[in-house]
Amino acid sequence: MAPDGTAAEAKARAAAARKQARRASSERRRVERVEVRRFTRRSRHRRATLVSLGAVVLLLVASVAVAVFSPLLSLQTIRVEGTERVDASAVQAALDGQLGTPLAMIDFDEVTRELAAFPLIASYVTETAPPHTLVVRIQERQPVATVAAGEGFELVDPAGVVVQELEARQEGVPLVDVGGAALDGPAYRSVAEVLLALPVTLRSTVDTVTASTADDVTLQLTSGERVVWGSADESAKKAQVLAGLIADQARRDPGASVEYDVSAPDNGIIRTR
Repeated sequence: MAPDGTAAEAKARAAAARKQARRASSERRRVERVEVRRFTRRSRHRRATLVSLGAVVLLLVASVAVAVFSPLLSLQTIRVEGTERVDASAVQAALDGQLGTPLAMIDFDEVTRELAAFPLIASYVTETAPPHTLVVRIQERQPVATVAAGEGFELVDPAGVVVQELEARQEGVPLVDVGGAALDGPAYRSVAEVLLALPVTLRSTVDTVTASTADDVTLQLTSGERVVWGSADESAKKAQVLAGLIADQARRDPGASVEYDVSAPDNGIIRTR
């Protein structure tokens, strides 16, 4: 009976092994099917992502193409702002070669070259205003002095550039005499620096300014007082000292004829004339 029992047990073990093998094989096929589905799903997701990215890129390219090349965003209007002495219509005419150009392709180097022909323009900024407008905001040169010119006068800015020609002096702008020296020379540069250092209220009281060199600037006030300024060094401090001397003299003896000396700003002097 023992051999028969052993044979039966062997058959049982063999049957169990086959059953286990079938289960293992079935589990392996199930896992493989899951992996195949998961891989396929990832592939589909990657393809969908790539397709979406491609669509976005194409949309961006199309948008750029529209912005750069489409007449829908071409320049049709040039608006000039900030001008008083500069002829705005002349500026527009100088830039009209840009009309019809897509805003993104405006030649700003050419804009710079065209505006350089206007000496009264100190600086400018440009701004595109879609769909069809270019805005040019101009900062004009501002006069700081008057100089005699033949039988008339010229308003000049701090750089010595003539801003306007006049038949008569303009009130409130000092008459400058640098002894015939060039307006781009050291004497005028020193005078301009002095005038710019003065507060507006004080500058408006200056009638004339003389200088033969950069170191002997002298002011004559509309009230008759004379101011020995010297060089343009420490002009801001000198302006403060002068304001203090004028206020002090007004308290003490407003009717006296005096001369103010601020050439050494640490030791301002009032002299009776």
